[in-house]
Amino acid sequence: MDTIFIICAAIGGTLLLCQVVLTALGLGGHHDFFAHGEHDFGSHEPGHDHESSWFAGLLTFRTIVAALTFFGLAGLTATAGKAQPPLALAIAAAAGAGALVLVAQMMRALRGLRSDGTVHVERSVGQSGTVYLTIPGRKAGAGKVTLTLQNRTMEYQAITAENELPTGAKIVVVSVVGPDTVEVRPANVVESNYHV
Repeated sequence: MDTIFIICAAIGGTLLLCQVVLTALGLGGHHDFFAHGEHDFGSHEPGHDHESSWFAGLLTFRTIVAALTFFGLAGLTATAGKAQPPLALAIAAAAGAGALVLVAQMMRALRGLRSDGTVHVERSVGQSGTVYLTIPGRKAGAGKVTLTLQNRTMEYQAITAENELPTGAKIVVVSVVGPDTVEVRPANVVESNYHV
């Protein structure tokens, strides 16, 4: 039994050390074995949700390496403590399963922190801002506005169906016209429409 535990600890520990070194050097994987739940390998049955497969999220290269390492180390520790082989195997299996689940949960939490950082102009509707370059009235041309969107100060071309909006005027975005153009109204016009 000791031989199995030694082999598991050696292989798992070596792979774990390689992962740590590669990650420290910036080469460690954003790629994982059977990984992120983003790959579609199978069933096309109606109502089958690939993202909800809890078990598939557990089986990644990192989680398997952690499970193998802790299985071997816990088994060696149990046999060194004079545990009987069935008990040592149970302790090793519990430690391996615990490591697998713990690493899977940590990786899931880390993936949740990722953000592509893309500012979506669609989210500007209803946001207030300030006219940066005068906006001609009655949609006769475009000016520019600045507004805070997704914790960033963004500048967009703007048109208005109202009268001309001078530089410094407070506005509210009422619709998105294009990828870099919004339609705005003076903030006081929008407020008075809501108080009627």
